Amino acid sequence: MKVNLKRVNNAFHYEALNADNIKVDIDANPAIGGEEKGARPMELLLMGVAGCASIDLGLILKKQKQELTNYEVEVTAQRNDNVAKTFKAINLHFMLWGNLETNKVERAIELTLTKYCSVALSLDTAIEITHTYTIK
Repeated sequence: MKVNLKRVNNAFHYEALNADNIKVDIDANPAIGGEEKGARPMELLLMGVAGCASIDLGLILKKQKQELTNYEVEVTAQRNDNVAKTFKAINLHFMLWGNLETNKVERAIELTLTKYCSVALSLDTAIEITHTYTIK
């Protein structure tokens, strides 16, 4: 796996490209000179957790033969009051639509976050990762 990051302007706007030339714009917080031209790095990390968990959860539910008709996840996080402002806690709230069995959804979420989601499993164990869900 490889990505390339290049500076776009003299502020903090960067462009990251993956091996397939898919572009992601990255910028800093306006409080330190960012211009809101891209996602902030810590937001990208939360997006990565959400994306990874969503892919794994979808695969597990499909294997369980659950009928998922729509899906969203909202990720909220608390940051520590240290110099780096590292994450203290992350919560993923899964919203699932379809003909779904509660026990299978619960098991799928548990497997996703404890066994399969490589992004969540790559984070520091000091970060408390929790989840909630609703089935609609």
